[in-house]
Amino acid sequence: MEIIRYADLKAHPWRNGGGVTREVARHPRTPSPQTAPQDTGQDSAWDWRVSIAEVSKAGPFSAYAGMDRVLTVIDGDLLLLSVDGAEHPLEKYRPFRFSGDADSAGALPTGDIRDLNVITRNGAFKGYTSIIELSKKRAHPVFAGQFGILLQGQGTVSPGTAGGAPTGTAAAVVPEPERVDLNRYDAVVGADTATPEIVGRGFLAVISIDAAEAGTV
Repeated sequence: MEIIRYADLKAHPWRNGGGVTREVARHPRTPSPQTAPQDTGQDSAWDWRVSIAEVSKAGPFSAYAGMDRVLTVIDGDLLLLSVDGAEHPLEKYRPFRFSGDADSAGALPTGDIRDLNVITRNGAFKGYTSIIELSKKRAHPVFAGQFGILLQGQGTVSPGTAGGAPTGTAAAVVPEPERVDLNRYDAVVGADTATPEIVGRGFLAVISIDAAEAGTV
């Protein structure tokens, strides 16, 4: 079971001074330590990337040619996003999809915000973001190709118990899996074996990265 701790992620300042980005994951894993992930759209030797940005100043966003973007405000009230001249008021926990080729910029009418970004290469992958409310009684599984990021509240994660005892064995006892506490913005990496299961009270972002079907754009 893999957990990416938000506290361990390095903050990369934007060149325009408008904010910082913390990269959660990318594929392929081709780190470029000399280049901040969101300084420009040129550092794109990857097919998908998940990141969290803190935006403290109005200004332009980087362009990502040939990419698709899903942006979700996860802290703060409102981001006024301009995409090719059209304004889109983005409220908290409402994912918004737009083209990485677009001329985009953000304004902050109600103050600083933090946003979750999922960027995928057209024709290779498609990214999706869903915001769900956690339950203490019903665990939420995180499968392969997914990330679960705790946005608010309290949560714990444990590996699933599937595959513990063979069918038909008598008096088989499957031990209760150990639960690990999650801090705000920690990311759980999904798996199809011993699938991580998250319970708690609060809100979880579930990010899915799907391989694009042949011939799609």
